[in-house]
Amino acid sequence: MDALACMKSLLLAASQYRTAKTPPNAALLQRSLEVISGLKLTRLFASNQILPSECLSCLVELLEDATINPSLTVSVVTLLSQLALDNETREALQDTYNLSSVLAGVVHRSTANLSDPVLLQSIQLLQRLTYNVPVFCTGANIDELILFLIHHVQSTEDELTIPWLGLLANLCRHNLSIQTQIKSLNNVKSFYRTLISFLAHSSLTMVVFALSLLSSLTLNEEVGEKLFHARNIHQTFQLIFNIVVNGDGHSTRKYSVDLLMDLLKNPKVADYLTRYEHFTSCLGQVLDLFMEGIPIPSFKVLELLLAFCSVTELRHTLRQAILEPSGLQSLEITRFVTRSKTFEPSVALVHFSNQPLEGSEDCSLLALQLFKEIFEDVINSGNSASAEHFVDLLLPVLVDHLQMPEQIVDELLVKKKCERMVKAINVLMNILFIDDVLKMHASKVLTASQCTSLIELQFTYSGIDTGFGTKVMDSKMWKLAADIILKTLDLMSRLKQDVPGMEVSFYKILQDQRLITPLTLALTSDHREQVQVGLRILFEAAPLPDFPAIVLGESIAANNAYRQQETEHASKRIQMQSPMTNVTSVRCSSSCPSSDESTTSNIQELIQKLHSGLEMREPVTDMRISDIMDVYEQKLSALASKETRLQDLLEAKALALAQADRLMAQYRCQRAQAESEARTLAAMLKDAERKNEELNDLLKAQQVESERAQTDIEQLFQHNRKLQTVAEEHEILKKSSVDLLQRYETTERQYKDLQITCNSLNKQMEAMKKLNESLKQQNDRTAAQLVEAEDHRKELQQQLQERDGKIATLQQKIKVLEEKLKAQQKEKADKEETIDILRKELSKTEQARKELSIKASSLEVQKSQLEGRLEEKEALVKLQKEELNKHSNMIAMIHSLSGGKLSAETVNLTL
Repeated sequence: MDALACMKSLLLAASQYRTAKTPPNAALLQRSLEVISGLKLTRLFASNQILPSECLSCLVELLEDATINPSLTVSVVTLLSQLALDNETREALQDTYNLSSVLAGVVHRSTANLSDPVLLQSIQLLQRLTYNVPVFCTGANIDELILFLIHHVQSTEDELTIPWLGLLANLCRHNLSIQTQIKSLNNVKSFYRTLISFLAHSSLTMVVFALSLLSSLTLNEEVGEKLFHARNIHQTFQLIFNIVVNGDGHSTRKYSVDLLMDLLKNPKVADYLTRYEHFTSCLGQVLDLFMEGIPIPSFKVLELLLAFCSVTELRHTLRQAILEPSGLQSLEITRFVTRSKTFEPSVALVHFSNQPLEGSEDCSLLALQLFKEIFEDVINSGNSASAEHFVDLLLPVLVDHLQMPEQIVDELLVKKKCERMVKAINVLMNILFIDDVLKMHASKVLTASQCTSLIELQFTYSGIDTGFGTKVMDSKMWKLAADIILKTLDLMSRLKQDVPGMEVSFYKILQDQRLITPLTLALTSDHREQVQVGLRILFEAAPLPDFPAIVLGESIAANNAYRQQETEHASKRIQMQSPMTNVTSVRCSSSCPSSDESTTSNIQELIQKLHSGLEMREPVTDMRISDIMDVYEQKLSALASKETRLQDLLEAKALALAQADRLMAQYRCQRAQAESEARTLAAMLKDAERKNEELNDLLKAQQVESERAQTDIEQLFQHNRKLQTVAEEHEILKKSSVDLLQRYETTERQYKDLQITCNSLNKQMEAMKKLNESLKQQNDRTAAQLVEAEDHRKELQQQLQERDGKIATLQQKIKVLEEKLKAQQKEKADKEETIDILRKELSKTEQARKELSIKASSLEVQKSQLEGRLEEKEALVKLQKEELNKHSNMIAMIHSLSGGKLSAETVNLTL
């Protein structure tokens, strides 16, 4: 069945079920869900097509319905779990459809029965959705989910404790708002004690989840300093490495890798790891995972190695483990003996860097980034000899990354390929910086045609034109293409003296009009590296005569004007928003995603109110102090990062100014050299003119001789034409004679064939005569046999007629008996129906009698209760009337004392 037809049937069944929740509609919807689940349409749901998006929206709406059949809920959660295996579909479910909040509501509805399969499957799907993804929604469902998880983690341990703990670890990781909410609870200390008790658990998964929670909640607090103190941290490192190498399952290993990466972000813990005495052996065991069937996903190991590279000392150790694992042995003999083992990690990394594009996890990008870090450490250490063999192994793979396969059509695969190209060019640039020997190795592998074809291909894929200020500059694919173009040009500029034809191709591309837009994007970028690359290319291209400098200036101005226009529109939107809208948008930023400008304006106005000490006119009862502090901390971190970016930009501008001064000096030297070369060229021009006059005289003499030779050649041509005509006549006569001979031979062959066929036909005619006589004899015999058979047939026909008459009489008797039997059966069925009807009426009357007796008894009880209440009310009314009379008398006395003439009868008091 077609996938689109299955989706349409699913939408139709869901609408029918929402209209009428009957068992047939539920069965139809269940069948549609099973069909969709069996088709394995993960990639189709990852696309942005309308029909798959409607199906996802329909599935989420079914989960939101609290009255849905539990079996349907299980089927929907199972299908969503299958779709969440794809990364893009999982991101869409989390960001676009807010599935986390919906699942939190499903968990809240299922808490009454902890053995419900919906609860376990929803927790597992939530754990998959929230893994490595921060959940910014702080709605009621998420708040109740967190309280539910904390309560049950502290209660008696059961089979659901591990999934609950894993989900809580996902929610707390990289999420300040949820961390603040948990820390503000009254029983947070008991929760910490529970987590610390889990560290001695027999299950490694429980230990990893507890450690992850403790690191997220207490790493920068007093409890965390005691827990991750220098006295305990080495045991923690040993435990984590043991789980990474010998853990019991992929999930446990992945969470242990994430835990170690989170710990490395703390400077103290990173310093402790550099002083960990067993780190080298643990690193060797981690690298051995590449050669042992990889029991943990390879991309997690690569992420861990990249996390090690964030610390300089650890990166140095990692570089030694990959490039020179036998570096401690100084003997040349042992080095040659262990060479096969030396390059095992490096060969595995090269293998992962060259994986196909269709893989779900792009290990190639991580491996290339790891190569870049390794070569940066080689540059810092100055030990280029250790990298020579590895560079020889890696260069063909890097060159292969720079080539775009022709059969790629999918846009996602093209994007992956472009990202790999950027990483590969970065690695090549680091190789060129090591020393001249490795630069020569690279120059032997790279060619000028490869670089130019790569740039032309990027121009084609990105659709670059010379328009200015177009919104295509916001496209991620366009930025990748521009980055590849500029970095390839930077690579060509470093190899232009070493590769044949590279210099000519380099300066030719620099004068191409299509280069303006990538240069504009780089020079106006927020990234320091892109600005530096753009400036290097600009300094190379500016002295060229055909470089469109004016067009570049107009492009930069247009781009700046476009950005200014965007900021003005954003400021107008900020002024139109009210304070209450700001608070609401801050609280619901994940469930109701808005634009980046509106979110920034909301946070800015909220910070201004915190600074000025103003209070909201209308109190917001559901706004917590922790949310405000969270937003405030995020804005402070954003301002700090902005300050660092400005500082980096200032350093880049200073560096660019120094480079400009150097280029001016180089330009003056080049101008002096050009003037001296112009003088030498003028002298060479005079010599060439003198030689040209001498050659003209020689040319005139040779022209006279050529005219004489021309007349002789014409006479020879005429004689040759006569000979050719005679030769042509001779050839025609030869061809006619050959044709006549061939005709004679063919006629002789045809005559012989005809004689042979005539003889064979005569023989066949005699044989046919003999056969005709024998057939006549056989015909007479068969005629006599046919007469005898006809007599026998008539006798048999008479016998059959007699038997048919007997059968007809018997059939009539059978029909009469069948009619009698049917009449008896009908009478029996009528009697049974009447008996059933009488029984049902008897049961109904009995039930009605019981109900009426129950109602009569209840009415009598209500009557007695109402009579008692009526008597109480009457007594109360009498008391109140007496009180009123007393009060009226008192008022009348007061008025008479004060000189008034008001009587007690005119005073009217009401309750």
